[in-house]
Amino acid sequence: MKKPIIYSKDYCPYCDKAKELLKSKGVAYEEIRIDLEVEQKDIMIERSGGRRTVPQIFIEDFHVGGCDELFELDAQGKLDDLLELEKKENKAEHRKVIIMGSGPAGYTAAIYAARANLAPTIISGPQKGGQLTTTTDVDNFPGFSDGVDGNELMTSMEKQAKRFGTEIIFGEITKVDLSQKPFKLYEGEKLFTCDALIISTGASARYLGLGSESKYKNRGVSACATCDGFFFKGQKVAVVGGGDTALEEATYLTNFCEKVFLIHRRDEFRASKAMQERAAKNEKIEILWDSAVDEVLGDDKQGMTDLRVRNLKTGETKEIGAKGLFVAIGHTPNTTLFKDSLEMDENNYLRPEGDSSRMNVPGVFACGDVMDSTYRQAITAAGSGCKAAMDAERWLGEQEA
Repeated sequence: MKKPIIYSKDYCPYCDKAKELLKSKGVAYEEIRIDLEVEQKDIMIERSGGRRTVPQIFIEDFHVGGCDELFELDAQGKLDDLLELEKKENKAEHRKVIIMGSGPAGYTAAIYAARANLAPTIISGPQKGGQLTTTTDVDNFPGFSDGVDGNELMTSMEKQAKRFGTEIIFGEITKVDLSQKPFKLYEGEKLFTCDALIISTGASARYLGLGSESKYKNRGVSACATCDGFFFKGQKVAVVGGGDTALEEATYLTNFCEKVFLIHRRDEFRASKAMQERAAKNEKIEILWDSAVDEVLGDDKQGMTDLRVRNLKTGETKEIGAKGLFVAIGHTPNTTLFKDSLEMDENNYLRPEGDSSRMNVPGVFACGDVMDSTYRQAITAAGSGCKAAMDAERWLGEQEA
């Protein structure tokens, strides 16, 4: 078995994801914290060909890349071979209730299902804890008078779910068969079956779709300020978006950066009034209204070197001197696995029946951001997780009656 090296830093949910995947395979790894061993930051950037994002993962001399590349290798069935792991015989594992996803919806569903003696199993998905693990300050979740760190909130929910006997498996389902019971869920070649399925797969960050954005992704372009703001100390950066996430990331980045440009297509934000007021009062934030990213500039050696922004009303373009771009323009529901079996709306969000969590396939239930394009809050996700667990409990009771 080969021993990987992971370059990481504190408060990096993608570093945690990569480590969880390796732990789930029983793989020991060496971790190099670039925030504690500062001289290792430049070594990591050089070894990775200029990448300014963590984690960066190496298996001996082979550069895996970041967390996404690690998971892609695993999905392709290549990671075990690279790590020289022994082949194991895969047998189907049956559970009464499986919950796909581990954000506030998934954990709440697990808490209620476990208290109903349904012995639920969570299969975490690639981002254990969901989107909140990349959120520094959650001020609107009831019960925390001074706010709470998103990662801490998810860790607390996980512990609570475990306290009632929830089994949590770190992994990602890559294929489902809902055409017959028990339902079949595949994690690569490994097969799980279940009587009832609760889907809380959430949503993933959306990118702008520019070729230059893709070219300089992880080399100046990022979707996680808490992960990568560290690399831009004393520099100018930009955030694109107009919702709570964009304003929160812009505010967070002012802790490191000389200046933060906040780029928004319209002349007003969608974010909450509280977030707007916080951003407006921050002297380090400059808002570029009615504007869009025109091009990410850079070269192969340095990565991103500047950002060209276009005013949508005048057509004027200008370079703003930003060395980093953080994209916060919303999310896409993680529903690709279900496109041939479950009802969805025009934006590919799952569409439960009426006010329930029940999907068009009996025994399948949905909760959280994967079925909510309107509210998309941690508290509404948690509430829908409660509904899904109660609906699953009642449905299972009907089958046994």
